[in-house]
Amino acid sequence: MTAHSTVASFTTQSGCLCIGGVPLDLLAERVGGTPFFAYDRGLLTERIAQLRTVMPSEIELSYAVKANPMPAVVHHLSGLVDGFDVASALELRAALNTTIPPIRISFAGPGKTPTELRQAVAAGVTVEIESATEARRLIEIGQLLRIRCRAAIRVNPDFEIKGWGMRMGGGPQQFGIDAEQVPTLLKELSKAEMEVTGFHVFAGSQNLNANVLAEAQRKTIDLVLRLAEAIPSPVEYLNLGGGFGIPYFEKDSPLDLTVVAANLAELLEKKIRVHQPQARVVIELGRYIVGECGVYVTRIVDRKESRGRTFLVVDGGLHHQLAASGNFGQVIRRNYPIAIGNRMDDVATETVSIVGKLCTPLDVLGDRVMLPPADVGDLVVVFQAGAYGFTASPTAFLSQPEPAEVLL
Repeated sequence: MTAHSTVASFTTQSGCLCIGGVPLDLLAERVGGTPFFAYDRGLLTERIAQLRTVMPSEIELSYAVKANPMPAVVHHLSGLVDGFDVASALELRAALNTTIPPIRISFAGPGKTPTELRQAVAAGVTVEIESATEARRLIEIGQLLRIRCRAAIRVNPDFEIKGWGMRMGGGPQQFGIDAEQVPTLLKELSKAEMEVTGFHVFAGSQNLNANVLAEAQRKTIDLVLRLAEAIPSPVEYLNLGGGFGIPYFEKDSPLDLTVVAANLAELLEKKIRVHQPQARVVIELGRYIVGECGVYVTRIVDRKESRGRTFLVVDGGLHHQLAASGNFGQVIRRNYPIAIGNRMDDVATETVSIVGKLCTPLDVLGDRVMLPPADVGDLVVVFQAGAYGFTASPTAFLSQPEPAEVLL
């Protein structure tokens, strides 16, 4: 088994991994077979508690539903976080079906259709404007529905900071409105029947460097406080984005949350509370909340030798867990933490490659990994599968069945 701190977060019983206290072999029977995703409710609750303990109390936590939109996960988190950020009409519906009030739901993402915008306005959520065209559509929809729209400006910052797993701000972007264009747009919107509540800046995702995150937050707050001068009314909403990363690979070090929290506390005291004391300050997190709380489970259906290499063929693959196959943003493929879930106490003594059942050489879940001896019927577990797993994968590829999802 690949050594990793996340593996230690799950318990074992008689050598079998447990999810939510249920041994994996029994869970596979309960689900009805493999493959499946399983998310641990207790670990979700612990992660939010950790954030609440370390982060300044004034910081609001918003869950980015796109990371894992499973309705049961969204419903569970609705009792733990302060709000949701959605990126589609289906995610909006999932959020509205919880106890989170619409005023605490934001709708971000480029290319929102007029129909999606009408749904958002009718629901009373905050629409994060991504373009001048979208702003004008909102004005028209507000007039049509006779509703004063709630909106925020998503800003494409005028700075770039390196160190993100995926950069989503700075330079030319499909996300948000260039910072230098924002004052002109705000002037136009001031004449419309629209409530512009504040700003959203998302510089990037999957960052494990606390100092880089702190620098991005400092520059973000300087930017939004400067732009706030163009809003006639006090700013109510400042979404600083997120980007908190989780360790996926053997040499990754977990994010030092205390450094990020200390920086935010200083910014709150010395800048935000001085210039915009009434603003709700939001950190938007997806992967950091759910990523380490989930696993992908698939069963070995064949074991074969080919010219000196051992392959374990499983009944799942990249069509369910694209990221673990290395085809979702990795430049150089590296293995996610992986284990034989029903042999957790056994010693890793052989090097194997774990491959899926799809007819493509891309379908590799683990390449040359050291694992305990395993054979047909054993259960392979891919960790760090709680975010961007099922819904971020090409589930229709080669017409294979979809996996189940369970929350325990």
